[in-house]
Amino acid sequence: MSEHVHAIHPEPDMVQLLTPEGQRVEHADYPLEISDDDIAALYRDLVLVRRIDTEAIALQRQGELGLWASLLGQEAAQIGAGRALRTQDMAFPTYREHGVAWCRDVDPLTLLGLYRGTNLGGWDPGANNFNLYTIVIGAQTLHATGYAMGVVRDGAVGTGDVDRDTAVLAFFGDGASSQGDVNESFVWAAAGNLPVVFFCQNNQWAISEPVERQSRVPLYQRSSGFGFPGVRVDGNDVLACLAVTRKALDDARSAQGPTFIEAYTYRMNPHTTNDDPRRYRLGSEAETWKLKDPIERVRAYLTREARIEPSFFADVDAEAKKLAEHVRAGCRELADPTAESLFDSVYVTMPDELREQRDEFAAFVSEVGA
Repeated sequence: MSEHVHAIHPEPDMVQLLTPEGQRVEHADYPLEISDDDIAALYRDLVLVRRIDTEAIALQRQGELGLWASLLGQEAAQIGAGRALRTQDMAFPTYREHGVAWCRDVDPLTLLGLYRGTNLGGWDPGANNFNLYTIVIGAQTLHATGYAMGVVRDGAVGTGDVDRDTAVLAFFGDGASSQGDVNESFVWAAAGNLPVVFFCQNNQWAISEPVERQSRVPLYQRSSGFGFPGVRVDGNDVLACLAVTRKALDDARSAQGPTFIEAYTYRMNPHTTNDDPRRYRLGSEAETWKLKDPIERVRAYLTREARIEPSFFADVDAEAKKLAEHVRAGCRELADPTAESLFDSVYVTMPDELREQRDEFAAFVSEVGA
């Protein structure tokens, strides 16, 4: 490693458990007992999710997707948070939480369908406890807070039953932290002592607006004004993101109220495939952040410190190749939506009035098509 790499240190108030050089460090408030096999599993998650992202970008460039929001550089934040969830917990994403979707066993093709236009946005979140992607900036934090209210009213918090007590995890970015919806959700969460964890991926840029133009204090400190704790974590450190999110979710399930996590990371790619970041940020920024790559630091640890099979990395690469083939072929084979599918997953039990509207609409589309 160069001396420049070894000069990288976390900020004093930022939780880090794995350095950019792949060295394990301890944090008194966030101890993490984890086996090398579990770290290897996290590495696999990181690699596979990045491959999904890479293939989706290529598909968009080939005209197969209308748009794609890349997660390059933010994999550790999403995998660490996603793997901290229990089965009964509920996740509310924005529009780029592909890593969290992976952790919740959502088929990548479901995500691609949204950006291809073959999925009209209706799927049953109960199957994976992963809510629909939200394009309206910050709106999902209110959805999450409302869901957390329901958890409390259902008596599914603070009982001590590990299979029943439920937490809610809401994702948003630094840009969304300036939205009224997010601040309103903070008010309600604090007032109700709700079991919700707000997970902000501070990737430094709200499209073209840098975070220092949005806040005069570090984002995680904002929660103190609402009455609940905030913590900043190295968002490129999957172990730290796992440990911090796990503790926050545990606190939420045990009726200790909300927590705000700021995962300090960087958006390596454009905001979406329709964006050109060269217009508003320096290329040297990305070069600096490449030294903190979330995958390379885990690989460095596994290579130097862990006892894993010699074929491990090759096996993961082979699996990533097969996944890429699944994504490419599956995307092109996605069926066009039917007229009546617009009405799917709107209600658990469809009202008679809506069923009549669906049938009339389907008949009209069929007649016009004929």
